[in-house]
Amino acid sequence: MQKVASKRWKLAEKIPPEIEQALSYYPAFFRQVLYNRGITSTEQAMAFLSPGEDFHDPMMLLNMAGVVERLLYAIDHHEPIAVYGDYDVDGVSATALLVETIQLLGGNVTAYIPNRFEEGYGLNIEALGHLREQGIRLVLTVDCGIRSLQEAEHARQIGLDLIISDHHHPLDEIPPANFVICPKQNGDEYPEKNLAGVGVAYKIAQALLRQRRKELPREGFGLDLVALGTVADVVPLTGENRLLVRAGLKELRRGGRTGLRSLAQAARLNLGALSTSDIGFGLAPRLNAAGRLESALASYQLLLERDIQQIGMLVQHLDDQNRERQKITTEMQKRAEELIQEEGFEEILFAFDESFNPGVVGLVAGKLTESYYRPAVVGHINGEYVRASCRSIPAFHITQALDACADLMVHHGGHALAAGFTIHRDRLAELKQRLAKIAFEQLGDLDLRPVLRADVEIPLGELHPEFLKYLYLLEPTGMDNPEVFFVSRNVRTSNARAIGADGKHLKFLVTDGWITYDAVAFRQGHWMEAGLPKEVDILYRFEMNTFNGRESLQLNVVDIKPAGGD
Repeated sequence: MQKVASKRWKLAEKIPPEIEQALSYYPAFFRQVLYNRGITSTEQAMAFLSPGEDFHDPMMLLNMAGVVERLLYAIDHHEPIAVYGDYDVDGVSATALLVETIQLLGGNVTAYIPNRFEEGYGLNIEALGHLREQGIRLVLTVDCGIRSLQEAEHARQIGLDLIISDHHHPLDEIPPANFVICPKQNGDEYPEKNLAGVGVAYKIAQALLRQRRKELPREGFGLDLVALGTVADVVPLTGENRLLVRAGLKELRRGGRTGLRSLAQAARLNLGALSTSDIGFGLAPRLNAAGRLESALASYQLLLERDIQQIGMLVQHLDDQNRERQKITTEMQKRAEELIQEEGFEEILFAFDESFNPGVVGLVAGKLTESYYRPAVVGHINGEYVRASCRSIPAFHITQALDACADLMVHHGGHALAAGFTIHRDRLAELKQRLAKIAFEQLGDLDLRPVLRADVEIPLGELHPEFLKYLYLLEPTGMDNPEVFFVSRNVRTSNARAIGADGKHLKFLVTDGWITYDAVAFRQGHWMEAGLPKEVDILYRFEMNTFNGRESLQLNVVDIKPAGGD
């Protein structure tokens, strides 16, 4: 199995003249950018670029009225409530948000986040029994539970009231909980189907606070947590999600949550200009590191802690764990690459090993998918069970593939591009064969090279600093609302040098003979060994680089091809 050597560039379809006329208020390049995002009129453009904060009514979610009534009854009668979350950033953020909200309303509430290594993902029967023994009367799940049929039945049998809130795809049967909140369940008419787990939690918080007409401690209460979890969980940043993250970024930039402010400093991020990219590559990995290596409780505590000394200790702990996680990921990726060569499957990659850290298998699967552009399944073998994580490519819906093999697995679930499962070890060989067959049927005839989509092809000399103010209007960018990518051809390169640890990255200058720009190409230091051509075509983002308090324009180059290449 060879790593991906080249990528295909796909330029957006040119804007039709009538739509270009309809968007004539905007510069030519930006008309094309808007058209690429499905915007065909000035009215649509204004609504997209200045959307406000007009969130949907939370009571539109199926069962919300019952959830609010049951939670307020528990709060008023001082019933012990447990918010049961997942150990990733989405789940931890959602847990913190609802604990904070219930405390604000005077409730008796505690958090429960399962240990990845001892309990695995989602609801488990032992934890529910433990909570019942501790005197908990009501469990409210966040970011998990929608497929927990047996666990919900067990809660009913032991007299534990259960409210499930989740955003994952349900099975045909809904768990027998007291109430289930999930925008993806049948009969739910809520307009935004792609809320993250923390987005669903925020809707519950909104409904509770609105019902009590409770004055918020601050205007953007909870929205910083919503932005954090929504971006980290890589759900589409369109519709209401985009509004929530946009508002949440404002709250994050204010720095009101001391733990996140300190974490941003440790990650060397400029909090006042925090972006979705900063969350995805700076904050989220550090918060996720705790749950991947030990317990997610440290991340949860950081989000709610107010004591400066305690916050400092937690941030240092998370930063240390993140460095350790990076080291483990590198070692596991090397071993996984050896295993996939031994397996020899063409359309899907498998790597299972007893030495693998179960908290990092998802990251390694992601690295394999990025390197080979194939769906990847990486798992930890532990006695009679295997726990695995999957990452995929747009042409292969990994959760649907797992659904077709559901009879082999103990648990499974996820999204189109990411999933996880638990299986008995003796069934693993059959699962691999069946998944490989499905992958061959769906991917066998495709050109399996990643496609890089570009918005606009433009001569370098026509790139203008004023473009940046229009690009900022598209934020927050993310899944289904991508950053803008340009293509410029036949540009000359000079002053190329490797930068970063082990020379992994590339820094150089590009010019058309009239204008010159700094360019950086991350993870493309290999061009120094191969020899960077004197004339190249580049696909890039246009951005403002801030370093040591100084700002300069630069091209963030995603891909380089020799001039005139395919």
